[in-house]
Amino acid sequence: MDKLSNIGTIRDILNRHGFSFSKALGQNFLINPSVCPRMAENAVQTQETGVIEIGPGIGVLTAELAKRAKKVSAIELDERLLPVLSETLSEFDNVTVINADALKIDMRKLIEEHFADCKEVTVCANLPYYVTSPIIMKLLEDKLPIKSITVMVQKEAAVRLCAEIGTREAGAITVGVRYYSTPKMLFAVSRGSFMPAPNVDSAVISLSIAPRPAFEVGDEAVFFSLVKAAFSQRRKTLLNSLTATGFLSKEDVRRLLIESNIPLNARIEQLTAEQLGTLSQAASGSKASGGE
Repeated sequence: MDKLSNIGTIRDILNRHGFSFSKALGQNFLINPSVCPRMAENAVQTQETGVIEIGPGIGVLTAELAKRAKKVSAIELDERLLPVLSETLSEFDNVTVINADALKIDMRKLIEEHFADCKEVTVCANLPYYVTSPIIMKLLEDKLPIKSITVMVQKEAAVRLCAEIGTREAGAITVGVRYYSTPKMLFAVSRGSFMPAPNVDSAVISLSIAPRPAFEVGDEAVFFSLVKAAFSQRRKTLLNSLTATGFLSKEDVRRLLIESNIPLNARIEQLTAEQLGTLSQAASGSKASGGE
């Protein structure tokens, strides 16, 4: 198979299969030949690695992963791409293409069935922008036996995902990512690296999964509820945002802030990870004792 990042090759393959791009599915295929090898090298550290790929497209990244990994399971939602992938990946006997929705598939079961003989499992993907956050949080919240997540996302999202807690760039997803993993910005990818070219630039990031949460929070459900409520009105003080969203009464929030040594005029984006953990532990106790 000719280089899958070659525009002429891509057009020939897609024309023969009568394929047209779907804006709804966020389909942009890579034509920069240097990107996928770099992603694959980061995701696959040993030949005993199993890789889950999400959204293989025409198989450009899949092929690079297959050259390095023991096994690759590629999850593709668009069934129109199945015959394309059958052609482009025909030389690899270690690739399985699964026609499914990555947000609905049982990832734990997939890992058990496909990677039992692999020493470690990683995730590598060029994610459609519209499902970046849901997929990343599903992978993290499901607490899967995976070592790392290497993904290409919109550059703006990459900055947010890799931000430090307590900075203006941070959002609710930043806290979730930092709770479960250690994020790292790897390299930028210009919009001209894709066909068709999107309206934004991209970046590749890596999330190294932590063996245990990065900080203590008490009840996880309470913690994420607190984070979501506070960031939904991030320009307000915690006292006002947590009250307005019904997380707790104003009296209870005031008490928790004082107990946690957090200023009453503090906003969520000003809190460090440790302060968030302390506040969450206090809130967990208050919720458990019936505070509303």
